[in-house]
Amino acid sequence: MQPPNIADHDPDPTARDRTLRPPSVDRLLAHEALRPLIEAHGRTQVLDATRAVLGELRARVVQGCAAAADCAPGSLAAAIGARLATRDRPALRRVFNLTGTVLHTNLGRAPLPESAITALELAARHPTNLEFDLERGARGDRDELLEGVLREVTGAEAATFVNNNAAAVLLALNTLALRKEAIVSRGELVEIGGSFRIPDVMSRAGTRLREVGTTNRTHLADYEQAIGPRTRLLLKVHTSNYEVRGFTASVEQKALAGLAHAHGLPLMIDLGSGALVPLERWGLPHEPTVQEALQDGADLVSISGDKLLGGPQAGLLLGRRELIDRIKRNPLKRALRLDKLTLGALEAVVRLYRNPDRLVERLPTLRLLARRPEELEAMAVRLAPQVQSHLPSGYVAAATRCESQVGSGARPSDRLPSAGVSIRPTTRGRGEGRALTELAAALRTLPIPVIGRVVDGALVLDLRCLDDEAAFLQQLPLLHLPAREASPG
Repeated sequence: MQPPNIADHDPDPTARDRTLRPPSVDRLLAHEALRPLIEAHGRTQVLDATRAVLGELRARVVQGCAAAADCAPGSLAAAIGARLATRDRPALRRVFNLTGTVLHTNLGRAPLPESAITALELAARHPTNLEFDLERGARGDRDELLEGVLREVTGAEAATFVNNNAAAVLLALNTLALRKEAIVSRGELVEIGGSFRIPDVMSRAGTRLREVGTTNRTHLADYEQAIGPRTRLLLKVHTSNYEVRGFTASVEQKALAGLAHAHGLPLMIDLGSGALVPLERWGLPHEPTVQEALQDGADLVSISGDKLLGGPQAGLLLGRRELIDRIKRNPLKRALRLDKLTLGALEAVVRLYRNPDRLVERLPTLRLLARRPEELEAMAVRLAPQVQSHLPSGYVAAATRCESQVGSGARPSDRLPSAGVSIRPTTRGRGEGRALTELAAALRTLPIPVIGRVVDGALVLDLRCLDDEAAFLQQLPLLHLPAREASPG
């Protein structure tokens, strides 16, 4: 005979949990344990968090999965404090970029040098001479704060600045070829991150796109045959985020400049990544520089501030004084202009280029790109055992060689020898993918989220951009992952 089911004879199944009585909202708010929270966050925020925590606790009591300690004011105050801390945590957070992509668009691109951070703080804390000429005691031009040092470094006649390189191209085309034609090779109609395409930017600028050549081959004669009475400029776009190989042909900058000038037209070159020095001196692949473009006869060059330049997000236009002056008179310039924080940081970064011999030690982007493989391999050997010690069973960490890339569209086919820590699940088959997903998610929940990349069945933490080894190791004990059984061998 089956024993009677107690629940069948108990009109109130929760009666046995009646000893677990969460305090009321008012009673808990009046408790001394919540006073520090109210002082720090305000009564309204604490009230909302208290209601949420008590609501969750009452649900657990009904389900029979709450303990008496959960109802104590101290435990509830800790839960309320944790909820408030999560709510107050900034949305923009520091992360460890261990993806192997140095200029990672999704992770903020170039880290700023200390001099730029100092300039940012000064501009944020104090009034500045943003648009005030201290010598004349009258209104000034904010571009002049940066134009002088940029002319000195690049040799350009003049320069102006907007909030990113896409805006620079938009502004230049709208100024120089509004309701007219700009000629560009079909092989250079690039799409940048976020599905922004050169043809779309040209259309929004009010410029008619005149495509010449084919995807893989464009000749000087193609440009010459397309020049007509409505042509206002020739545009050459550096295909920084892809390469076409094989049966290809493109027109050199110098030849294109000669053709443009023979027809009384300007040549604009969108360099994108924007190197200001030859990278080969640090053992890196060549990237076209602003100086090379200007020397080849370009009348206008546009670059990004937060890529190889190593500064904040910005778009820089450099070239002939007459063209820059026309661009600065465009009403769109005010809508796209830089704020004082960006100007201050950008000026500090450009000033570093006055002394190229010390650039690698002062500019974080260049320092990260130029790190030696043997330095990274030594770090990987040092860190792998410590990472392993904080992993549950079912995961194996080991030092490994890997390859980094510049990122943000610069040198897409070139790789930089690097080293890292690979974490491989011992599970094989269907469970392998799930194990990697759980590992990547757990690393993202750390106080400083760790972002790696999955390669050949392992999560690889490329150490090229790890510049705070102590902070990385300090948080590893907080890594929580369920133990996994190894696949039968």
